[in-house]
Amino acid sequence: MDNLSGIRAKVEGGQRLSFEDGVRLFKSHDLIAIGQMADLARRRKVGNSAYFIQNRHINHTNVCRNMCQLCAFAKEPGQEGSYTMELDEVEEKARQCRDLDITEVHIVGGLHPDLPFEYYEEMMRRVSRQLPGIHIQGFTAVEIDYFSEISGLTVKEVLMRLRQAGLGSLPGGGAEVFSQRVRNRICDKKISGERWLEVHRSAHQIGMRSNATMLYGHVETYEERVEHLLKLRQLQDETGGFMTFIPLAFHPKNTPLAGQGSPEAGGGGRTTGFDDLKTLAVARLMLDNFPHIKAFWIMIGLRLAQISLAFGVDDLDGTVQEERITHAAGAETSEYTPAQELIELIRGAGRIPVERDTLYNVVRVY
Repeated sequence: MDNLSGIRAKVEGGQRLSFEDGVRLFKSHDLIAIGQMADLARRRKVGNSAYFIQNRHINHTNVCRNMCQLCAFAKEPGQEGSYTMELDEVEEKARQCRDLDITEVHIVGGLHPDLPFEYYEEMMRRVSRQLPGIHIQGFTAVEIDYFSEISGLTVKEVLMRLRQAGLGSLPGGGAEVFSQRVRNRICDKKISGERWLEVHRSAHQIGMRSNATMLYGHVETYEERVEHLLKLRQLQDETGGFMTFIPLAFHPKNTPLAGQGSPEAGGGGRTTGFDDLKTLAVARLMLDNFPHIKAFWIMIGLRLAQISLAFGVDDLDGTVQEERITHAAGAETSEYTPAQELIELIRGAGRIPVERDTLYNVVRVY
């Protein structure tokens, strides 16, 4: 069994963990000890609460100029299976949400080479008009950077115009792993890790909150995972603008990277449950300045997400109606989970279910 007593002493004493500590945790096989430390860190942050949200996804287009190796969702213009919603279609999808008990609409899509920036501004206006009072979390840092490119506006100007049109916050997608070595392998046309951080810094500077992610289980090393976490921690020290961190387990099916999983994740296929739980727990321990750690059940499954509540996690995301991106890569989970099922899973783990909105305001305690 690994001796993690030095790290445990740091955690119990509220001391910040180092790069070396993070690598040691990832290389350790003492999952129970890591989980116990992460659970202590979780209790200090949120007590016995576990959060979820009622939300709906809208993926307006899968046409994307980048065609990243990691992605099974993106299509070339005119390729079979490609689609782009007209604004009327997006508005209709929003209108259909009126009868759903949701507090958030989550909007992300590809980098369509022919859509002008005004398309996205008008999308925000129409969704806001159909769903007054509903929070729109939309557009990854990759999309925001692209909007800046096609509009000639600065990133801050793009964000302010989208906020004026109805955008509430940014999701954490597109971060992948910040290491340029990794990005050259899996998403060579995507913005750099530093640019991703710059976009989120700009959002935080204008008072817009955001989330952060890390896509793991492909070609990255443990050291590169820890470097990624430390860069997020550093920006959070600077701005305090991140709400939650979401580790995303790589789904290789239907991607050019199929069969190339990292040795750390078992190699050649999906991440293991062991690695999923360890990654969530290490994230809680390393990201001491992040309020929340989320298990995205779409990627790891509901049962493992429930277990993760004992490994530092305090958020199960939400009902997630009509998610397309992960399912294109072979996700076998449902595209929707009723709120009552999430409540029962949380209760079954001995936690108090708390329905939240995007900004973690409490909607209802069950």
